[in-house]
Amino acid sequence: MANLKAIRNRIGTVKNTQQITKAMKMVAAARLRKAQQAIERMRPYAYRTRDIIAQLAARADVSDHPLLEQRPPKRVELLIFTSDRGLCGGFNANINRTAERYMQANDAGHEQIAMDVVGRKGWEYFKRRDVTLNTYFEDVLQDVTQERASEIAEHATLRFKEHDLDAVYIVYNEFKSAITQQVVVEQLLPIVPAEFDEGSYRPDFIYEPSQREILDAVLPGHLTVQIYRILLESVASEMGARMSAMDSATKNAGELIDRLTLSYNRARQAAITTELIEIISGAEAL
Repeated sequence: MANLKAIRNRIGTVKNTQQITKAMKMVAAARLRKAQQAIERMRPYAYRTRDIIAQLAARADVSDHPLLEQRPPKRVELLIFTSDRGLCGGFNANINRTAERYMQANDAGHEQIAMDVVGRKGWEYFKRRDVTLNTYFEDVLQDVTQERASEIAEHATLRFKEHDLDAVYIVYNEFKSAITQQVVVEQLLPIVPAEFDEGSYRPDFIYEPSQREILDAVLPGHLTVQIYRILLESVASEMGARMSAMDSATKNAGELIDRLTLSYNRARQAAITTELIEIISGAEAL
């Protein structure tokens, strides 16, 4: 009977866990819808802004603005976007592994690789490893705003202008669908100019009031827009990964309950059969 009681307790524990994972899946699904709508509204503007800035950079000289200056990437910073909470499948692990692979692959090409982190999971992972950590941006994902995106962009911009850094790369999960997220490594600084076919006609723009003033106004705004888009991508990807992970956990819990119930019924039937045999044996002995 002790074995039956243990199986019964295990079934109750798994059922409680299944209720939790089912509730977490429903919460993630509700948040995913909101996050997906936000990133779908933001993407066209962010992509179009990136194209226009790339064309401006292609027509300007590197001396026209500090953020256009192309330098040998000796001191590089990785800006990685993870989540504050776990239970979202391989969301954080994929980002962390991609960042580690980048550092290993480019260790000889860069003299120094430092790291800024958005999200508690990434910070906890890398602070236990032999990497240079500079800044941890706390509580950004609780309420994603353009103000926090501007704060992150200004931090990277200031260090790049002061020649503390030669390049900034961002590592994040790009939202594809509720079950698909793709880890992306992009160059944030210096601004990547557009590429034109050789010999193609490239008309220049007319700048009012001046080219430098235009670049001073639009380039920082462009970086803020891109960081804001990446924050929205990360939130949507996290919700999608958590919903998928909790859905799988709920299904696995159901399968485990079925197996435990079968084991319980077998053990109970065996106990009943044993008792019957003992009663019959006792009656025959009498």
